[in-house]
Amino acid sequence: MSANHAWLTRSAAFASISMALFLAALKLWAVWRTSSTAMLGSLADSSLDLIASIATLLGVWIAAQPADEKHRFGHGKAEALAAMFQVFLIVLSAGAIAFRAVLRLIEGGRTEAAGDGIAVSLVAIAATFLLLAWQRYVIHRTGSLAIRTDNVHYQSDLLLNLAVILALVLDQYLGLTGADPIFGLAIAAWLLWGAWRASIDGVDSLMDREWPEEKRQAFVERVARHQVLSKLHDLRTRTSGAQDFVQFHVDMPASMSVGEAHEVLEEVERDLLEAFPGIELLIHIDPAGHVDEPGNDLVEQDEFARLKEGS
Repeated sequence: MSANHAWLTRSAAFASISMALFLAALKLWAVWRTSSTAMLGSLADSSLDLIASIATLLGVWIAAQPADEKHRFGHGKAEALAAMFQVFLIVLSAGAIAFRAVLRLIEGGRTEAAGDGIAVSLVAIAATFLLLAWQRYVIHRTGSLAIRTDNVHYQSDLLLNLAVILALVLDQYLGLTGADPIFGLAIAAWLLWGAWRASIDGVDSLMDREWPEEKRQAFVERVARHQVLSKLHDLRTRTSGAQDFVQFHVDMPASMSVGEAHEVLEEVERDLLEAFPGIELLIHIDPAGHVDEPGNDLVEQDEFARLKEGS
């Protein structure tokens, strides 16, 4: 991982922590002023944002560490672990908000000082937009899973704050007394949906899911440019944090010497690294006609033949 990559991910994590501290303090005052369940839910979410942001910082910090004797493939999965911890906190937050909203529906009660709550929510929306813009820039440059999950969470904050504004307006200005807890339940449901979406990338990373088909096909097309290679098979791809890993077997003429085969593969590796910068690449040579695992279609599938069939 490059120094610039590490700096960008850490800067996004520090920005997230600073934003969470600012919003939590602002909303704590707003809860005291308004007694709003929706605002309380937004405060709980911002408080957990702070914990999640600290976890994100730890995740990207560890992921940036170089490979060592005990972690030969690097530390990239620390980002996935940080992302899954964030998902857990989002679910916890949603449960607490839903519980409070149900109690408020049963017990009744009205909000207060709607103007203060609305002002706080508008400030929070403006501040969150700034953070999201920086996070999107960092994600575009680094592809960081932990920052991407944090970004999903803060996108939900925009809707949370809009929901708070609507709840306060409906409760105090239009007299709909049940609006505030109902919006609290809606916020909880939205957070659970966001947790589900955010968990998918984290689980895929931890389970070493293959690259998306478009990216995988682009890789095979690049290898296919080298005519001396045939029957590309046992292709395996995965992503750990921001690091891509690829390995495959390829057939080469049995008459070719070790030195000649080495020169060919050096050229192939240079070309692939140019097209896919930063990948960890492992190529295994088989003599033409060799079968690695008879009867194993997954291993023996010829990616070059599959590419021709799809064209």
